Amino acid sequence: MTATNPEPVRYVEPVYRPPSEARSLILPVTDGCSWNRCTFCEMYTAPQKKFRARGEAEVMETIRRCGDLLGDGVERVFLADGDALVLPTHRLMRILEAIGRHMPSVRRVSSYCLARNLRRKSSAELAQLREAGLGMAYLGAETGDDTVLEKVGKGETFESMREALDKLGEAGIERSVMILNGLGGERFSRQHADNSARLVNATQPEYLATLVVSFPQGERRFRQGFPEWTPLDRTGLFVEMRRFLSALELDNTVFRSDHASNWLALKGRLSADRATLLARLDQAIEAPEQASLRPAWARGL
Repeated sequence: MTATNPEPVRYVEPVYRPPSEARSLILPVTDGCSWNRCTFCEMYTAPQKKFRARGEAEVMETIRRCGDLLGDGVERVFLADGDALVLPTHRLMRILEAIGRHMPSVRRVSSYCLARNLRRKSSAELAQLREAGLGMAYLGAETGDDTVLEKVGKGETFESMREALDKLGEAGIERSVMILNGLGGERFSRQHADNSARLVNATQPEYLATLVVSFPQGERRFRQGFPEWTPLDRTGLFVEMRRFLSALELDNTVFRSDHASNWLALKGRLSADRATLLARLDQAIEAPEQASLRPAWARGL
């Protein structure tokens, strides 16, 4: 940030945030992703998105300027980019305290989260962050299947993600878990669905979302570690989703499958709305041409 920059926030494009953070102030405290080896993910592969922690002076000045310009108009803040929780707890605490001081109307701060970086934080540290305002963490599990996790370069296992989600839950931080429909391809579709459901059942997250795996920049990078991958067709995606949902045993999880990549928009509360969701999937499986002609992203939604 320079003295002549009229904007309160310096963004490095492209900028990503969860769909539910559409009305949030996006506050970059890092650039890029501290792992950035997942072969299905293109979000942080551009040269300008190479991972770095932003200087504390810049972050604090950004928060001050946002407070001065936006006043009480900010209720939610999303800490960008790929995993703000990689920062040391003492730095995160200073950021959260500054947000509370300069933007007192903020009711919740959230962030993407990599399971691997929570290993460096104790339960007590996470509880401290929760008390300071960190209300939600978005964890891209992608799958609960160890074979698929290895093939896509995730650097995690079923157990490492279960431990991370449990640690967040014990600290009182709400968890939003994302699963990638179709990530295992035809060969691993069933075990991908079954083990993903097993992970979600074991951790009981407050929120659950599914996206469809896609490769706008091509599949070459992905296939280097997963050469036998065969994509599921539309019916195959619906069948996999049905298998996943039918195996879920959740107490009160909000479910969303309405991202632009999804062929069929599904939303409800699990397990209360599971029967309705399964019925919609059965209709789509029987007549996939009536679900939609193209996924939402191809329809400009």
